[in-house]
Amino acid sequence: MRVTAEGIVKSMTEPAPIVYVVDDDPDVLKAIERLLESVGLESATFPSPRQFIECYDRNAAGCLVLDLQLPELNGLELQGMLEQQAAHLPIIFLTGRGDIATSVRAMKQGASDFLTKPVDDALLIATIRDALARDQSLRAARVERERIATRLATLTERERQVLEHIVAGRLNKQIAAALGTVEKTIKFHRANLMRKMDVHVVADLVKLAERAGVGSTPKT
Repeated sequence: MRVTAEGIVKSMTEPAPIVYVVDDDPDVLKAIERLLESVGLESATFPSPRQFIECYDRNAAGCLVLDLQLPELNGLELQGMLEQQAAHLPIIFLTGRGDIATSVRAMKQGASDFLTKPVDDALLIATIRDALARDQSLRAARVERERIATRLATLTERERQVLEHIVAGRLNKQIAAALGTVEKTIKFHRANLMRKMDVHVVADLVKLAERAGVGSTPKT
């Protein structure tokens, strides 16, 4: 693993993203490692998928540059293992013998890109930067969903029901009728759930609920 001066500075605030590289060709590993170092990106290289799996931190930000044709465990099989482990690392496949069917399969399974060796240095770096940006965006979205889920967990069953009706676009009077209570009670629950969800307007409440997967078909 190589850490650049830029990476060391970043580590004082937050860990620098890691570009993992898995390829059984030592010359390819060394070339990509030097290329990444030249543009200030931190890398960790592995000659086999097994070694990568042993060292990979699924909580670390980054991406994976992965050779398709590998002994013991090929690139698509490793991709499948990572998916089973709910590891969301963006994958860039490299191959010298790729075909359309394989690339389509890799992309359907969530690969960020599929490049053919020998790959142009500028293209590889651009693709890696795109993958790192995607990883950052996806991680931020997961953090946001977890934050919302934590707030939703504080709602009572009745508050959750009221929330589902609000997401469905119902007015307090309509919600009261659907739940067999009075409008004053609905206003009370509505105020409580907005406080717990830390929002001040209904539009923001609806956005949070939709991000968390709260449906628009309320339960009564």
